[in-house]
Amino acid sequence: MYFAALLARTEDGWEASDTELDDVETLSDLADLAREASPDEDTVLVLIEQEDAWFGVVRVDGEEDPRIYVSDAAAAARSSYGEILLTELLGRDPDDGDDLDALDLDGTEDGESDGDDEDAEGGSGPAGSAKSVPHGPVGDALVLDDLGVSEKELRLMSTDAVTEIAESLGASETLETVR
Repeated sequence: MYFAALLARTEDGWEASDTELDDVETLSDLADLAREASPDEDTVLVLIEQEDAWFGVVRVDGEEDPRIYVSDAAAAARSSYGEILLTELLGRDPDDGDDLDALDLDGTEDGESDGDDEDAEGGSGPAGSAKSVPHGPVGDALVLDDLGVSEKELRLMSTDAVTEIAESLGASETLETVR
């Protein structure tokens, strides 16, 4: 199960909105969605979380290129939403033979269990061989540093990272309105 939300920084503080990622196929689509949430080109954070498996932060500041952090690349690689972020971070070609169309939104193929049996045996998921995707965090760990979440704090977050990030930003009540 996924949770995705947009947090837009405004003059009055943070504004939250939940977001549907069904029509998002690329990082550009995601960045455009974020920019629409803030017509004044303020900072917008896209927070994506998949049940204790991984989380991602995409930061869009006006027309600048998005900054991305993913907590666990190997876990995110088994997810269609994670693959969108990893395509940019790892310089991967989304058309390199991966069959993302066969994925359910939980990142498993139709009829496949979501257990880690294949990974434990060194098997490969839909994002390619297990060796091509690092286990652990990838991306810009300083993505939230100027907003009060240090690299160390970000790397230590895991189970409820989206809530922890919102608390650090002073936006937990705002986020709860869309959760």
